[in-house]
Amino acid sequence: MNNHSSVTRNGQPKSGQCVVCGRTFPLSKLHKAGSLRPHLYEMIAEEVKDCAPTSLICDEDLARFRRRYVERLLEEERGELSDLDQKVLDGFEKGTLTVQANSVTASDRKSTFGERVADKVASFGGSWTFILSFLGVLVIWMGVNVVGIFAQPFDPYPFILLNLVLSCLAALQAPVIMMSQKRQEEKDRLRAENDYMINLRAELEIRQLHEKIDHQMAKQWERLAELQQIQIELLEKRDDPRRE
Repeated sequence: MNNHSSVTRNGQPKSGQCVVCGRTFPLSKLHKAGSLRPHLYEMIAEEVKDCAPTSLICDEDLARFRRRYVERLLEEERGELSDLDQKVLDGFEKGTLTVQANSVTASDRKSTFGERVADKVASFGGSWTFILSFLGVLVIWMGVNVVGIFAQPFDPYPFILLNLVLSCLAALQAPVIMMSQKRQEEKDRLRAENDYMINLRAELEIRQLHEKIDHQMAKQWERLAELQQIQIELLEKRDDPRRE
């Protein structure tokens, strides 16, 4: 597949044809295959037979090949990719990262009345205020029934009614606290997944930057070596006594 470019009046091309999909795009949305990283260029050349260093590739196809290239690297390092890895790759291909907003929205949604009550009960039940207050109630309860303030104690020793109240309180408090802990675990899980996806995205970005820098340095070394060779040839020609 050959690249066809339309030109302006002054002879400068203003559009070109993508070597992958064959569609015509403005030059601002096209990239030369030779300017890409070597491994990425090799992947494109393996699939597109007519791809050459001067061929043009559009943003959409380039993003798709970049996603496949990164996916191959992750599979070589980690084996099978998880759903979180796939989400990061989707955002990496589109050039956006929406996982943080999605995670924050899911973790900070409006709580129901029951969930708010569970949080309040868990917060109060795990405080020294509750422990000291409940200890005071127990002391007063047992003191009233042992000292005999009333003519007829309402819960004489061995405090059967108190044991029943304590059992009912424990039976109700435990599941309420478990509900609150479950919600907190869900929030922690979403935050952990969000941190993992952001860290993975940062790792991919840094790796891509490293490859770009290495590619640019290699190009610069080639140009320096070419300039040095030209200088050597000029010096040899100047010092050659047989020159005309």
